Amino acid sequence: MTLSEYISEMLNTNETLPFPTVTVEYAKKSVITSIGQTERNIYFIQEGIIEIGMETEIGNKIVDFAFTNDLVSSYTSFLSQEASDVYLYCLTDCVVEIVPYEKLKEAYQTSLLSNQFGRLATEALYLKRVKKEKDALTKNAEQRYLELIRYRPEVIKEIPVHRVAKYLGIHPESLSRVRKSIS
Repeated sequence: MTLSEYISEMLNTNETLPFPTVTVEYAKKSVITSIGQTERNIYFIQEGIIEIGMETEIGNKIVDFAFTNDLVSSYTSFLSQEASDVYLYCLTDCVVEIVPYEKLKEAYQTSLLSNQFGRLATEALYLKRVKKEKDALTKNAEQRYLELIRYRPEVIKEIPVHRVAKYLGIHPESLSRVRKSIS
């Protein structure tokens, strides 16, 4: 799916994109955005899995994963045009469609479609974030893992166990026990 098809489906329209995009391929293990870099783009993942992570005093934390047909960015940096506090890392080979910050901002001035897209994308990111926070407070690791594999079964095939464990906030050994208990 392309970003144009995604927006057409999301907004139920046949309008063409009022901003240019560029499709780029990234190899597995590529860093798209580094910590400290100002995010200049939003990425629509046509194919692949991207890890969003951050550095903390006790080591790297995996904040989230983004999959095929997801929008991803160091969104706080993108909005503020300040240094990113997260990194975007390709867990697989990825094909992404890039929307440059400047072109999107220009389109916001003249295009209702751009504004609708921006609002709905922001709302989707917000709802995803709130759900993740609620799940962390109300569900144990096994429940979060079961939900993750129910909605994103490619996690099992494509993401190493130690990364899934880090995302869930548990040790890999604990995740192995969880996986054995549900088999």
